[in-house]
This record gives sequence, structure tokens and C-alpha cells, in this order.
Amino acid sequence: MADLFHSGRIIDIIILLVILETAALLAYRRITGRGPRPQALLPTLASGLLLMLALRAAIADLRWEFIALPLTIALVTHLVDIAQRWRGQ
Repeated sequence: MADLFHSGRIIDIIILLVILETAALLAYRRITGRGPRPQALLPTLASGLLLMLALRAAIADLRWEFIALPLTIALVTHLVDIAQRWRGQ
């Protein structure tokens, strides 16, 4: 178990789970017509996924650009999410 954390593989598992969660929620919405709208769901999940990618890059000791890029895109998706929520109130 310690190797999962030390190697960063735990982040790979979390990323996979986020992708599966997104696919399941989108499929549920498509089949039932219920659940969160993709426009509301995707910015939230994307920002979380991008934070995980930045963490994975940091654990792997990659160059700073590989950490900064997903963090910057995560900021943009987070701001999109906030703007959508603000308009929805």
C-alpha cells in the first residue's frame, strides 16, 4: 500500500475513478434525462482532474512546466465553474 502512495500510482487510480465517474454521470443523464447537466458537471470534474494531473507531475518530479500547465488550466475551469454557479443563483 505504501508503494501506491510513494510511486504516485494512487493518483493514477484516482484519475481513473474521476474519468469513470464522469462517464457514469453523463450516461445516466443521457439515459434518464435526470442528473446534472454536462455544462454544470464538466468544469467541476475537469478542475479536479487537472489538479490530480499537476500532483502526479509533481510526485514524478517532472519539470515545472508540467506542473504549471495543468494548474493554470485548472484555474480557468474553476473560474468557469464559479461563473456558471454565480449566474445560476
